[in-house]
Amino acid sequence: MYFYIKTFGCQQNSADSERITSSFKSRGFKETSHMKRANYIVINTCIIRESAENRVYGLVNNLGKLKLLKEKKDEFFKIIVTGCMVGMAFRDKTGEYLKRIRNLMPQVDEFMPIEEVGFDNEPIRQNNQDAWVPISNGCNNFCTFCVVPFTRGREISRPFHEIVSECKDLKSKGYKSVTLLGQNVNSYGSDLLIGNDNIQTTRDLENKTYFNKRELAPTRIKISFKYKGKEIEPIYVKHLGRYRIPTLFPYLLEAIAKIGFENVNFISSNPWDFSDELIEVIGKYKNITRTLHLPVQSGDNKVLKRMNRWYTRNDYLELINKIKNKVGGVKFTTDIIVGFCGESKIQFENTVKLVKDVGFEKAYVSMYSQRQITAASKVYKDDISHKEKRRRWQILENLINKPNLNKNNQ
Repeated sequence: MYFYIKTFGCQQNSADSERITSSFKSRGFKETSHMKRANYIVINTCIIRESAENRVYGLVNNLGKLKLLKEKKDEFFKIIVTGCMVGMAFRDKTGEYLKRIRNLMPQVDEFMPIEEVGFDNEPIRQNNQDAWVPISNGCNNFCTFCVVPFTRGREISRPFHEIVSECKDLKSKGYKSVTLLGQNVNSYGSDLLIGNDNIQTTRDLENKTYFNKRELAPTRIKISFKYKGKEIEPIYVKHLGRYRIPTLFPYLLEAIAKIGFENVNFISSNPWDFSDELIEVIGKYKNITRTLHLPVQSGDNKVLKRMNRWYTRNDYLELINKIKNKVGGVKFTTDIIVGFCGESKIQFENTVKLVKDVGFEKAYVSMYSQRQITAASKVYKDDISHKEKRRRWQILENLINKPNLNKNNQ
């Protein structure tokens, strides 16, 4: 019996597909690079944007023809859809999204939540030099444009010792680099320390956003964490006059750096959880990446507020400068959304100005795509034309990414 996996989306999805591959092979199945040869086809989906979702529908519809051919030959054939699309469907309490994708893809035999694929088997890596290592899954930050909290759920951290053990095993097998993966690696371990139910996850647009002027009392829970028999004091990021959630990420990053890889990378970081302790660890260990991915999304304060991003453009620029002062030779990559609800031309120009101030090495620029269930789809109007979004996208592509392409071609 043969299986074939098609992966859409981010590095986290690629890491998930490595675990799916391991699960199949542990049961005696063989992987094939040809869809027509497969008995099982697994589609690991991404729905961060509408275009990614539409590609899934197109692929499944084409597979319907293959399914008919297999059935005529009396060959076993099964189509399984997993990943973010299924995560959204099973977390939508109305059941409407699951009903919708079933209607659009009647050829699918099983919609499988990615959580059913655990860490019982070692992933089958696609690369024997560089390895993806998931450290957490899900997100507790409800940015108004983002579906991740609904596709992957609340943030759940893998055990500290389990991650370190996996990385030591990779080093013993000759791997030269690892990339630690999470929707927000900076908050790794908060659920291990205080329990998922105690983490503030609600970001009410009117009453609880960062930008509201109110006094915030400092709060710091006295807790500790044991590793190798020693007490570790959790790291708190003091932000806006109060301590946010506790994190273990600086300790984890240091433990992985000490293993001796040539390069230790991590994706992705939230600007408002980037602690001074994390900056110190990066500066201390030369094998930790000097190219940091720090999503800004917009350079305008009002747009950031509508996005429910808990920082201002000045906060972001101050963080960039702080890191530059502590980490020699550091470069930055980022994510930017153009054409978010209500973004005026002047507000877009503020993003252009920020881009020039930072000097990003690379940017993943996307045109805003409204996603159902998100807060933005409920309270804001997607009022920027596709033509205007495309124009703004092209400006940032030319400003940030085209110079890098020219360098690579020289």
